[in-house]
Amino acid sequence: MKAKLNVHKTEFNVHKAKLNVHKTELDLYRYAFIDEGNCSPQDLDDIVEIEKDSFSSPWSRALFSAELKNPISRILVMKTLHQDRETIAGYAVYWLVADELHLQKIAVRREMRNRGLAAAILREAFAVSSSQNIMKATLEVRASNLPAYHLYRKFDFSVKGKRLRYYDDTGEDALIMWRDL
Repeated sequence: MKAKLNVHKTEFNVHKAKLNVHKTELDLYRYAFIDEGNCSPQDLDDIVEIEKDSFSSPWSRALFSAELKNPISRILVMKTLHQDRETIAGYAVYWLVADELHLQKIAVRREMRNRGLAAAILREAFAVSSSQNIMKATLEVRASNLPAYHLYRKFDFSVKGKRLRYYDDTGEDALIMWRDL
């Protein structure tokens, strides 16, 4: 009888774990991807707000405006309804050069972090780019930015080099990471 109870307890834990996975997947349905061509100057207020909250050396509105005009640059935004208005939940800025995707920026609004949104944005950027014969992806990440490093490792990025004293604000090194798509 005890062995039977343990089996049922294990089955319950498996079902409970499956429910948690489904809950996380359902949470993502509250967010919508907007094609990078739909990123507009009106979106920049939200993007700059997230940028300032996410990076010690944030890009200016002028830099983001220049990215909107840059023919190799893409800005992918994820929108949500937040505090009764449509807002940007997160974004990625990347360049498409030859057969490579070069990730410039990825960030998620602070109160929406740790929900898998950065991973979803990265997956979407790869999916959108795959139709354009992109074969590889690269990025630089601060050596001390362990959450970002671990996210990129989950996507099979590996460290291929280092840029010494890459970041002006701290003189910190950047890890150069690559992956095949």
